[in-house]
Amino acid sequence: MPNHVSFVEKYLPYILIAPALAYMLFFIGYPLAEGLHLAFTVNGVFSLQNVEYLISSPFSKFWDALTDTFLLVLVIIPIQVAIALGLAMLFNMKFPARHVALYLVILPLTISDVAAGLIWYSMLSANGFFNKILLNIGLIHQPIYFFGYQYRPMEFLAIVITEVWRATAIVFVILFAGLQMISRDHIEAAEVFGATPWQRLRYIVFPMLKPSLQAALLIRTLFAFQIFGVVWVLAGRDIPILAGEAYYEQVELHHTGVAAIYALIIAAISISIGYVYIKLFKAQYLEEGR
Repeated sequence: MPNHVSFVEKYLPYILIAPALAYMLFFIGYPLAEGLHLAFTVNGVFSLQNVEYLISSPFSKFWDALTDTFLLVLVIIPIQVAIALGLAMLFNMKFPARHVALYLVILPLTISDVAAGLIWYSMLSANGFFNKILLNIGLIHQPIYFFGYQYRPMEFLAIVITEVWRATAIVFVILFAGLQMISRDHIEAAEVFGATPWQRLRYIVFPMLKPSLQAALLIRTLFAFQIFGVVWVLAGRDIPILAGEAYYEQVELHHTGVAAIYALIIAAISISIGYVYIKLFKAQYLEEGR
């Protein structure tokens, strides 16, 4: 009996993590291995043909897609974090109709990226709601054109507006939950010692919000690098992005190996960004224990 108990105690941790390991091997490990196989083999033989096509082919938009994807992420993420943090601070206070306003802020989470793209396409088109309002009140005398290859900067703006409207709620929910976890005792103690609102935000709220900010940035950035539906609906290949080019190479051109390389690049970028976030926004109590 004692030997049986010691055996269970010895292998119980491995038994408990076995389902998680099986999930990771099947849903992450196998697709990753298959992606590497597709990317670097042609007819079962190791080859860099797909890499050469990706980098040097005149039909490939890899460099444009890489640039535009990073540009979208660099523009969208700071805007979303700033808006989400401001909304979280606002909703952390009590005011009339707070729950109704909270529901309206979270509502875009229920809408898919394709549906969001279609909504804003109809609103921003030449005959859309946005142009009609501006024309009726006399602010403009002809429609503002957002879509078409000759209007790529406006298409980019339309994508940013749509993504900020659609996905800021993800960041907001995480930051708002993090604010709820900060005890009022810390804030009140700082008020007693004469700390200004900015000092309370900088030295109390922000350090204690670091884990939530880390999670919000990590999740939102990973999703941002995978952005596809909104861009495809609003701009198509006028603004090439990594996920969009992967779809185009696979579905339209049937270049499975090239599409696999795009997927691997997205995965590598996501892992690298995640590592940076984890190191940059490590909570104070974790930094002291390292």
